[in-house]
Amino acid sequence: MRKLVTNSKDDFRLKGYAGTNSVLLAIDLDQKRKNSLMGFAIEKKEGHYPWQWLLNSLTFPGVPHTLPAWAATPSNLAPLQKFRWADYTVEPGITCKYRVHLVYGSDLTRDEMLEVVLKTDDGKPKDQHINFNRAVAASQAFGRKFPDLDNQLGTDKSLPIEDWPSEARGWLENGLLESIVNFISQAADATWALDVAIYEYELQAIVEAVNAAFKRTVNLRLLYHSKKDDEQTALNESNLTQIPSVNKKPRVTHKIFHDKFIVLSKVDAAGKRVPQAVLCGSTNFTENGVYRQANVVHVSETQAVAEAYETVFNLLWDHPEDVGFARDWITQNNVIPDGQPLFAGFSPRSRQTDLDAFIKIIQGADKDLLFATAFKLPERILDALLGQPNDPVLRFGIQNTASRITGYHADRTAEFTTPALLKSGLEGWVKEGLHGQKGNLLVHTKAIVANFTTDAPVVLSGSHNLSVPASNGNDENYLIFRSDTDVADRYGLEILRFYEHYRFRYYAKLLKLKQANPLSVDDTWTVPYYTAGNMKELSRVRFAGR
Repeated sequence: MRKLVTNSKDDFRLKGYAGTNSVLLAIDLDQKRKNSLMGFAIEKKEGHYPWQWLLNSLTFPGVPHTLPAWAATPSNLAPLQKFRWADYTVEPGITCKYRVHLVYGSDLTRDEMLEVVLKTDDGKPKDQHINFNRAVAASQAFGRKFPDLDNQLGTDKSLPIEDWPSEARGWLENGLLESIVNFISQAADATWALDVAIYEYELQAIVEAVNAAFKRTVNLRLLYHSKKDDEQTALNESNLTQIPSVNKKPRVTHKIFHDKFIVLSKVDAAGKRVPQAVLCGSTNFTENGVYRQANVVHVSETQAVAEAYETVFNLLWDHPEDVGFARDWITQNNVIPDGQPLFAGFSPRSRQTDLDAFIKIIQGADKDLLFATAFKLPERILDALLGQPNDPVLRFGIQNTASRITGYHADRTAEFTTPALLKSGLEGWVKEGLHGQKGNLLVHTKAIVANFTTDAPVVLSGSHNLSVPASNGNDENYLIFRSDTDVADRYGLEILRFYEHYRFRYYAKLLKLKQANPLSVDDTWTVPYYTAGNMKELSRVRFAGR
């Protein structure tokens, strides 16, 4: 959800965005009121708890933190000197109140205040349930929260995730695994059906949940990635020994059966499946996918979407070794429309029509663009994400794989960063941990949010890597939402969470930053926020809804 509050003159405004586990506060102040502005003091009230001042990790020059153990100071004593602030510690379904005070002068006088009330999205009022894990970007917080386990993992990287304390596992998966297991458990008996399409079938908690569903006499069908002399195929088959051959089929492909979705259906009196919901997203059913890589699980209870996934599953089930048949059918019958509020798309297809549609979405952003990508992108996708020199679009991007658009582009309003360039820790910050992680894949979410700050955002999310192999060779799936601000808030805030984390680390390394700069003792910190064309000026205006 999002909410805008202003004072009577609208020369001071506060716009709040609430996602699944995140809140973003965007502040705007008329330029005539910025003289002697020292920043913003923010209070928070969560549920029945009392009001508390938010903390600032920066202080004024020579002033020690009032909370040395936290290396922080309440923002009424150390005002936040930025026009956008995010809270990434909120639980789903929680109502939070925030008060933003203007702070002026060396005596830190609090002049005027605006209050906004927001509720993080628990998905219950809607038919879209979206879960994100905490993932590797949370490894520093993980080390502080579970120091003994973190030290143990530093010396014993082979310790199975099942042997970790349940609290640590739960903190990392952040409800994502629970979402998968609960979805499977909805199929209670023979009046229900589950159709599972999976690339990597490894995590025992999910394997056990599927096995339990089969024992409950649920009508189960399972399609899994299969390739001759393939290690992943062997792993999949070893975890499917309790499922009879009649209930499972290998999807034989020269590329990748990259789908990870489950269709939940009711079985009618005639034995026909009636789709009720689909679980999809970027999450592989592995330790890496659930606990370490940044991923999303998206459950849609929109029947038309569930029916679209069931149709494609049936197609693959009937022709598991004929990739050409699937490609021709999808190309002819899964045409990507313009303007449809919600669309379920699939691959493989001919002529890269999905990439054409993705580029159109990206280029249709005239206010702002947020994106997260995992692997190497084709040149024309990179060109679209980069945009034109000095264009008016505000762009924030996180790329797991470094590319020619990674970094800061001084001639345009764009900043893109990547965890791929952060191979070692920084003095003063904990090194990112990859305990048990295979490879260097830290961000696996594939999502684009175009025009996030407007009332007509477009969201693209799924398994599709925005690549040529994902278009014409792999089995893939994705959802496109138009003008759904609730879905945009959940995806947009998650992209910004990872972007802010890695942007800080990227620039700390680039600038050889050993210590963060202290707070400004006057209003000079506001200059870029009021300089026409500056990225901070655009950010102040756009996020505040102007």
